[in-house]
Amino acid sequence: MKRYLVFLSLLTILLLGGVGAAALQQDTPAAQSGKKAASSSNSSSQSQGTTGEEVFQANCARCHRPPMSISPRITGTIIMHMRMRARLSRQDEQLLLKYMAP
Repeated sequence: MKRYLVFLSLLTILLLGGVGAAALQQDTPAAQSGKKAASSSNSSSQSQGTTGEEVFQANCARCHRPPMSISPRITGTIIMHMRMRARLSRQDEQLLLKYMAP
């Protein structure tokens, strides 16, 4: 009987975790319109001549502090990798490269 209760408890936890994860992955209409607004503001800011520091603050600073000593040799690889993860444009990638490895 004790094993049965433990099994049911674990099954319930797993099912609730799966349902919660699925709910978090769904895009609501409000979230989709927010994404569209953010992407349109990004494209307008790019045409206004932003700097690499502004791109870093707008995109990278959410998770990272500005690196003070990063090897220029690996900067391009890091930026290329993070460009894909952060969905940055080629222009933003070039601005970040100039900012981080002048």
